[in-house]
Amino acid sequence: MASFLPRLPYGTWPSPISAASVAAASPRYEGAAFVAAPDGEEIWWGQSVPAENGRTTVRRRLADGTVEELLPAPWNARSRVHEYGGGPWAATDDGALCFVEKTDQRIWILAPDSEPRALTPAGTRMRFGGLRFAAGELWAIREDHTRPGVPARDIVRVPRNGSAASDVDQIVSVVAGSDFVAHPAVSPDGSHLAWIAWNHPAMPWDSTELRLGRFVNGRIEKWQTVAGGPDRAPLQPEWLDTDRLVFLDDPDGRWNLHSWSASHGATPIAPAPEDTGGPLWSLGGRWYALGADGTAVCVRTQGTDRVVAVAPGGDMHDLGGPVSSDVSVEDAAGRRALVIGSRTDGAAGVWLVDIDSARWEPVAGGESAWPAEWTPRPIELSTEGPRGEVHAFAFPPTNPEAAAPEGELPPYIVLVHGGPTGHVGGAASPKISYFTSRGIGVLDVNYGGSTGYGREYRERLRGQWGVVDVEDVRDAALALAEAGLADPARIAIDGGSAGGWTVLAAIVQTNVFAAGVSRYGVGDARALAADTHDFEARYLDGLIGPLPEAEHLYLERSPLSHPDGFDVPMLLLQGAEDEVVPPAQAEAIREALAARGIPHAYVLYEGEAHGFRRAETVIHAIETELAFLGAVFGFTPPGAAPLTLS
Repeated sequence: MASFLPRLPYGTWPSPISAASVAAASPRYEGAAFVAAPDGEEIWWGQSVPAENGRTTVRRRLADGTVEELLPAPWNARSRVHEYGGGPWAATDDGALCFVEKTDQRIWILAPDSEPRALTPAGTRMRFGGLRFAAGELWAIREDHTRPGVPARDIVRVPRNGSAASDVDQIVSVVAGSDFVAHPAVSPDGSHLAWIAWNHPAMPWDSTELRLGRFVNGRIEKWQTVAGGPDRAPLQPEWLDTDRLVFLDDPDGRWNLHSWSASHGATPIAPAPEDTGGPLWSLGGRWYALGADGTAVCVRTQGTDRVVAVAPGGDMHDLGGPVSSDVSVEDAAGRRALVIGSRTDGAAGVWLVDIDSARWEPVAGGESAWPAEWTPRPIELSTEGPRGEVHAFAFPPTNPEAAAPEGELPPYIVLVHGGPTGHVGGAASPKISYFTSRGIGVLDVNYGGSTGYGREYRERLRGQWGVVDVEDVRDAALALAEAGLADPARIAIDGGSAGGWTVLAAIVQTNVFAAGVSRYGVGDARALAADTHDFEARYLDGLIGPLPEAEHLYLERSPLSHPDGFDVPMLLLQGAEDEVVPPAQAEAIREALAARGIPHAYVLYEGEAHGFRRAETVIHAIETELAFLGAVFGFTPPGAAPLTLS
């Protein structure tokens, strides 16, 4: 059949996948829960609405299967704790919705058949996130910016009667004293609290502690460390019963389930050479949930994600299912669980999973916006780099209605994820399908420092940011070209945030890439250390080294220290309200490119922060990237407005 297809140059293939359909197919799901209701059990979930400036709503499926919006516009459930937020909503045991409103960072409550009312006061410069309702109380992580200097964080109990809306002293600080806290878990009888804590300069995937304390007069006065310490990072404590905790820990280099009791201490549960756990960028991160009999439904990651059920005795069985990337296990009830994730074709959704039958029922999303033949199948690739194996997923050009001329090799985009402590799981995102359907291949790289391959792989980047990541994306691109899969003269590199740093550094340090796209990327490491927010204020200590001792490394590795290395066309995309990587970084790069006369384009998006959420921004950014590649690689993509480079 392929011989009868029209032969068109790569990059010019017609495609039904528009930038608008990519934006519409890219909602973010944030949390899901079983909720008791008078008319029968409901399922609630958080979901972004790209067409409404990316606001996060909460929707619910009623007992009869009807789906309706619970949180109406303009309300927007989004926390700004750590800037990345997480855990912006929780359901009470009587069916009310507690949520953090983005615009004021107050907690509000929406009871059935009523209007939202505030639970925390206005004008306090306090932020809340990681909301949980347990033992009849609302718990949250509070980030207090009222005092000069760095913010203070604590775990608080928020009265749901609204008394704290006018009196901040009604908010009870349960435990404080650490730079960061997360995952508060109250025992079923309300007597104890377990939580995760860590301090600068550690990040929550470096070194954390699982702490346990008893309530005395409503507060935790004394606590013990149950697990954790240097080179260990326990996560997500949950109570199995009043005496036993389940949590995640990595004493052997892989996050796995563990249990703890006062009589038996900590013991692993069905350990495996995979990760159940990941980087705690947002407070809502959940990798397992406990059913009524103690069965844990959890995600395990080795490159791709899979979902398994682990019985209390350690017996495990695979639950199969359609998801393979960005998987979280949000809640469990009886022998059922709620799972969020993306399929290999990139369709994200919420699923109801029956543990016994391994049946997956879609609750929200989970359906591709275009036929399967337009979606590339991921090819898991690895190559040897100077420091060991490098993992990546290749997505070749895929179009059932077009073929390339004989002998032409495709252009490729090498994608660099952010973090740099991040991970890609082999799912063809809508953006990937947008490019591959037009005849542009995509290589998604899990360079050294990525999660999903254990601590040793993750710590390959320790002190080596700007070195190992550059080596790995370079070697992955070279391996692709040497295998005859890509045109070596038409390989671009594309990344956002920390991925943007690697884009810039790879262009400066290598001659492999013919063009670069930096989305809110880091160009000056010293400026980032000085200007970024508190959560990441000491992140660079581990990635490069502490200041001022390692200042020479910051200078040496910062792409802006080597402006003569900017010698290929660049596209810079930036949010005007980005507090993580401020616009000054992109503007300094633009000035360096202009000074050298390197073709470039710079787009500043008003109203966007770190990561683009508005539909119009997503559409414009994708179309601009396509036009940029066409301008640089010498093809005219159909339907794309030409881009003039400065």
